[in-house]
Amino acid sequence: MKKIGFLSFGHWTPSPQSQTRSASDVLLQSIDLAVAAEELGADGAYYRVHHFANQLSSPFPLLAAIGAKTSTIEIGTGVIDMRYENPFYMTEDAGSADLISGGRLQLGISRGSPEQVIEGYKHFGYSPKGGSDHAEMAREHTRVFLELLEGKGFAQPNPRPMFPNPPGLLRLEPHSAGLRERIWWGAGNRDTAEWTARQGMNLMSSTLLTEDTGIPFHQLQAEQIERFRKTWADVGHSHQPRVSVSRSIFPIVSDLDRAYFGRQADGQDQVGYIDGGIARFGKSYAGEPDQLIEELAGDEAIAAADTVLITVPNQLGVDYCAHVMEALLRDVAPALGWR
Repeated sequence: MKKIGFLSFGHWTPSPQSQTRSASDVLLQSIDLAVAAEELGADGAYYRVHHFANQLSSPFPLLAAIGAKTSTIEIGTGVIDMRYENPFYMTEDAGSADLISGGRLQLGISRGSPEQVIEGYKHFGYSPKGGSDHAEMAREHTRVFLELLEGKGFAQPNPRPMFPNPPGLLRLEPHSAGLRERIWWGAGNRDTAEWTARQGMNLMSSTLLTEDTGIPFHQLQAEQIERFRKTWADVGHSHQPRVSVSRSIFPIVSDLDRAYFGRQADGQDQVGYIDGGIARFGKSYAGEPDQLIEELAGDEAIAAADTVLITVPNQLGVDYCAHVMEALLRDVAPALGWR
C-alpha cells in the first residue's frame, strides 16, 4: 500500500485558455481540489511555494483553510524555501495550521529552487552571514525551526506580564505535538538525502535530481532513497521515516486526455543544467492504463517510496485535475498494489 496525493504548482495566468487567471482563482481552486481529492480517496494535497511569481507563495493561510474544509487528507508543501523564512514566525504559523487540521500537516521544506529574482531572500530581510552562503543560511533557518518545533521553553518570562505565565521558560505557541516528525526535506541528490536522515526529517524527492551518473532517473533516485534509509538506521532515530517521490502520470482514458497528453506517451529522461550544475529530470508517464501499469511497475524509486505525489496541471481546472486523480486511483493504482 502507498499513500497517493497530488502536488500542485499553483500557476495562474490571464490567458483565456487558463482556468486559473488570478491569484484568487488559484487559492480557491486549491481548496476545492483538496476537497475533491479527499472525496476520491486520495491521501494527500501538496502545494509548491514560489516567491515573486504567479504561483502560490504564502502556504499557511491556504493550508489552514484546507484543514478546516477537509477531515482526513494529509495537507502539505513541496517545498517551502527556507532561505525566505523566519523560523520563529513559521513555527507559530505551522502550529496553528496543524491544530486546525487535527494533526494532518506534512511540511516539505528545502533550500529552494532557482529564484525568479536575484537573491530574492534579501528582500525578505535575510542575508548569509560572513563565510556562509544561501544554502547554509537555509539549513541554519531549518535547524532553528526544528528546534523550536520540539516545544521546549527558551524565553525568559516577564516578571510583570500582561497575563499570567506558566512556571519556567516560555515556548512559542500554539505548539502542536508531533509536528516535528512530519517535516520533510526536499533533497536534490544522494548526499543531501543522507544529511536529511541525520536531521531526522522525512525525505521528499521530486522529478529533478541535481546530479547525474548516467543511469536512468528512477534508479538514481532509488539509490538516493537507499542511502537515506541506511543513514536513518545508522543514526538510530526513534521513529520510522517516510519517503515521497513526485511523478507526472497521466492515464489516457478519454479523447480529451489524448489531446492534452498523447504526445508525452514516449517520454524520456532529460539531462540539463540547473543552478550551474548538471541535473537529471525524470520523464513523464502518459498512456493507456495498461501501458502505465507496465511502465510504472519498473520504476524502482516508486517501489522504494511509501508516498507518491502526482503533479497536476492546475491551470486545466479542478474538474480535470480531479479526473486525472480518479483515473489513476481507479485504473492504475490497484493493479500496481498501491491500493
